[in-house]
Order: sequence, then structure tokens, then C-alpha cells
Amino acid sequence: MKTAKSIRQVVRNIPQHWVGDGFPVRSLFSYGGGNEFDPFLLLDYAGPHEFKPGDAKRGVGEHPHKGFETVTVLYQGELEHRDSSGGHGTLGPGDVQWMTAGNGIVHEEFHSEKFTRQGGLLEMVQLWVNLPAKDKGSPAKYQDLLADQFPSLSLPNNAGTARVIAGELFDTLGPASTFTPINVWDVQLNAEGSTELTIPSGHTSLLIVQSGSVTVNNEFAKAVELVLFDREGTSVEIAADSESRILVLTGEPLGEPVVGQGPFVMNTREEIHEAIRDYKAGKMGRLSEAT
Repeated sequence: MKTAKSIRQVVRNIPQHWVGDGFPVRSLFSYGGGNEFDPFLLLDYAGPHEFKPGDAKRGVGEHPHKGFETVTVLYQGELEHRDSSGGHGTLGPGDVQWMTAGNGIVHEEFHSEKFTRQGGLLEMVQLWVNLPAKDKGSPAKYQDLLADQFPSLSLPNNAGTARVIAGELFDTLGPASTFTPINVWDVQLNAEGSTELTIPSGHTSLLIVQSGSVTVNNEFAKAVELVLFDREGTSVEIAADSESRILVLTGEPLGEPVVGQGPFVMNTREEIHEAIRDYKAGKMGRLSEAT
């Protein structure tokens, strides 16, 4: 029998700040606030922001990560990335990059040369997903997932559509591979459309309203706001007051200590010190050495 998830909090009025010179973001949550979002560590929503045509690269230069995964969902614009293993690629609208930092990687993220030259709207989400202690030493890797790889399904009663990025929705599986049970659903609701989503009991569950306005289990939320649910219960009802885009995230909590410092998230302070030593010693590689 389905039971409605109670709403724990609605995060509103999030200030915007810049990451590098290419990403105007609102940080809806971060690991410094405790473990209530476990296994998720951080979520930045960038844009929509209009960039004028330019010549200089805009973005974030060389920096390391260790102990978790970054998930970049691009809605508008174009990005280029390069890493210390020699990997590189371009993300376009609808594409997703799922990067496992694991034992350590150094990379950079910039607007693509084409987007820099032409200008335009940038809109994206970057999510940090924690890795279990046993997997923090995994080799670094990328999943570059293109827009046409994601199954899109029609929601019942002509409510709208959903892309399944990871996990499962209405018996439809997403292509992203995850270390622990995680759902990532990109939902678009028509004006006055409503849908009921079934979410595993015990999962950390939240949704971000990216555009439009909705009523979620009788609570109003609009862009750019976050709704966090209690872990008990299995049902979330969403009714759109206007055409709306929503990102739904659920994940099985790890229940492990979270000790972080900037781009490193481990389980103990000594592991953080080790990560810093490894980075300074070049054990995570350098972009100047990448081919």
C-alpha cells in the first residue's frame, strides 16, 4: 500500500554565486550542512544565463576530485572537458556526464569554443554523489551519455514526459551505471498536468523545480526551489500550476561518516590529508601531462 512521503523542508531564496567565470550557480545544498541528503553531497544549478559572444575561454581551470562522483546534466549551451588521464569530450543540450573521481582525477571544465564564440543561454545541473568507503579507491572513469541514449516516456493522463537518466521509472531503466541504488529523473509536466511517482521507502528523496511552479504533496514550490522528503513513505504527487521542469533524485543512504575538504570527500580526516598529499605529489596526474 502506498503512503505519501511527508515533506521535511522546502529550500527557497537561494543566492547566486559564480564558480570560475563560466558558471553562475545556486547551491541548493552541500555536504557541509550534515548528512540529511546522503548519499548526495552537493547540487549546483547554473543558469539559465545569457552569455555574450566572446574570445576568451570561460569556465573552471585545472582542479582535482577524489572520493565521489560528479553528475553534469546540460540543458542549454555546450561544454568541453579534459582530464589527467587524457580523456576529453564535449557536452551538448540533453547530454549527461557521469564522472567517477574515485581514487583521484584532475580535470577542467570550460564552455566549448563554439559556444564561447557564438554566445547563448547556459543551463545545467551539477550533482555530487558520494561513494561508499569500499569504492572510494576505484579507478577514475567517465560515462559520457548522449541525449539520445536516455529513454523518454509519456506520463499517464497526458501529464507530461520524463527522461530516465539513472535508476528506474514506470519499469523503464536509465543508462547510467551507479555504485549504489540511485534514481535520477528529468520530468517535464504540462500546465495543469499531475502525476504520482513511486519512490523506494528509505531513500533520501528530493526534487528541484527548475522552471514553472508545482504543488508537491500539497506544498507549493516554484523555480528555483528544492523539496526534501522524509525517508519513510513511497508516494509523491506533483501537480503543475504551469508548464514545469523538475529534477527528481532518490538514493539509498550510505550511513557513513562524511569528511570533506573542497574537492575531496572521504570518511576520515587522515584520508583527506592523504588526498591532499597525493594531489600535490602528482599521483592524480596533471593536465599538462595528459595527451
